Amino acid sequence: MNNELAQARTRIDALDEQIQTLISQRARIAQDVAHIKEKMGDSTGNHYRPSREAEVLRRAMERNTGPLTDETVARLMREIMSACLSLESPLKIAYLGPEGTYTQAAVQKHFGDSITARPAAAIDEIFRDVETGNADYGVVPVENSLGGIVSHTLDELAQTTLRICGEVTLPIHHCLLSTETSIEGITHIYSHQQSFAQCRKWLDARLPKAEKDTVASNAQAVLIAREKGGAAIAGQQAAKLYGMNILASNIEDDPNNTTRFLIIGKHDPSPTATTSPRWC
Repeated sequence: MNNELAQARTRIDALDEQIQTLISQRARIAQDVAHIKEKMGDSTGNHYRPSREAEVLRRAMERNTGPLTDETVARLMREIMSACLSLESPLKIAYLGPEGTYTQAAVQKHFGDSITARPAAAIDEIFRDVETGNADYGVVPVENSLGGIVSHTLDELAQTTLRICGEVTLPIHHCLLSTETSIEGITHIYSHQQSFAQCRKWLDARLPKAEKDTVASNAQAVLIAREKGGAAIAGQQAAKLYGMNILASNIEDDPNNTTRFLIIGKHDPSPTATTSPRWC
């Protein structure tokens, strides 16, 4: 048995070496593509093409034979593409901050981690960052399956010259976060108004007497909720980022709760650019 295990690990080590070699080859070819584009007159420094990346992800999932899921394969390919793009010029992405928001999670899902993320205080600030060139792209929430349309985003879209370059749909799973160790100690809850609406039944049943304060974002709620008896509604990412205890998970009233985000930029997308891969 020990010999079989050793042989399996040896095969894994050999495959890891091949994978690493192939990724390095891909990165060098990606650099070649960037140089070719520059010779053709594309000197913007922005080598991200939504339609091309959607095509690559779609093909990766079509080739998938398991045992990894399509979503897992797509995420792996997304990170490889993100790292290759960063060799030329890391994309600057504006999103609704501070760190730990669901919008930041949508950024990571769509662009990967090899980017420069720029948190903005409000949706209109995201549009200004992209319009002025402080960011290459912006990610803004546009619709929630429970809360409906995000009016601030629609208002900005009606006034801007920016284009919709893509979209990503993110499952939303809310947690109750606090520095307290049990739900019994919670007297005050902070959250974005949409999160309150999405967790109304759970809150009415579990914490009917707790005071509720609406704030600009769930990440801001976490920062405020450090006081004694305080709690915030946010995601697991915020709990890890800010060192909060998760007192309850999946407290949203609808387990199918999702939010759709738009990718905004200056480039005209091709007809397939806004077609999200199945995993989004």
